Amino acid sequence: MNSLSLEFFNRLKLTSEQGSTLAKIGEYKGRQELFTRQTPEALETLRQTAIIESSECSNRLEGIIAPHKRIKALVLHNTTPRDRSEQEIAGYRDALTLIHESAQHMKVSVNVCLQLHSMLYRYLPQEGGRWKMTDNEIVEKNAHGSVARVRFKAVSAVATPRAMEEMVTNYAAAIEKHHKEPLLVAPLAILDFLCIHPFGDGNGRVSRLLTLMTLYHFGYDVGRYISLERIFEESKKTYYEMLEASSQRWHEGKQDVHPWLNYYWGVLIRAYKELEERVGTIRTGKGSKTEQIRLIIGRKTMPFSISDIESDCPGISRDMVRVVLRQMRSEGILASTGRGPASRWLKK
Repeated sequence: MNSLSLEFFNRLKLTSEQGSTLAKIGEYKGRQELFTRQTPEALETLRQTAIIESSECSNRLEGIIAPHKRIKALVLHNTTPRDRSEQEIAGYRDALTLIHESAQHMKVSVNVCLQLHSMLYRYLPQEGGRWKMTDNEIVEKNAHGSVARVRFKAVSAVATPRAMEEMVTNYAAAIEKHHKEPLLVAPLAILDFLCIHPFGDGNGRVSRLLTLMTLYHFGYDVGRYISLERIFEESKKTYYEMLEASSQRWHEGKQDVHPWLNYYWGVLIRAYKELEERVGTIRTGKGSKTEQIRLIIGRKTMPFSISDIESDCPGISRDMVRVVLRQMRSEGILASTGRGPASRWLKK
């Protein structure tokens, strides 16, 4: 059952704690303009870092991996993709750029969903922008790539076009006619999209693009400077668990959407906290370089090189990066492997 229907909204009750969470996000949004007016050069660095991380992390969640340097070149310099992984990352880059630049002119519609999916495939031989042709399931795979269990059986292929039409119609009605809270409507739309699972592949990536787009619609611009996709990836176990918990009994209209709502709002709060930390660090002057390096390192999920940190901290010398890395190693936070240019750092 569509989570965006008026009937479902009328049954949905929030706890006092959830009400406080929504108020907290509202406070962050209220301070957003103040923070985003500060230090434009530093914010441009945050923006570039966010789009690189988003392109990398959203694809890595789906098992699409490329070296960080190549992703940076693809995103910032429109380098020609060399293999399938890079083609998929380049497609996501283009869709992400479109949303950052034009979200306010894009509606949640069937055509926009198809357009975003088509962009994911624009560098690949197969064509995107079409609904799935066969039924699909959301599965959990083991370390060998085999299906361990079925998490959810999505809407059938034959019912998908109608289900998507119903979803976007109810979305528009919830916002424009019934004036429901946007921070309820947006995550419920993503939940329904993923339960329909309208494409043969690429559903997760399109859902994360739609997440950013809908947040822009309601003035929550934190995703411009902090990668929401990175936060999803860093908490991917919880991400998948909460989606599974809230999709149970969805077909019967008896889904419990609270786990997903709580997770979604938690991601927003974390992103806003990080934005304020980053902007605050940039403005503090003395000692800010050390804190900036530590914040960048804190977001890394894979082994990294000194060059990786240096490229994410423009204006900070390599010697300064080395000093902070050694400090964090002596504190037991980091470990290093290899020597010279081949050395890599990782969190313990």
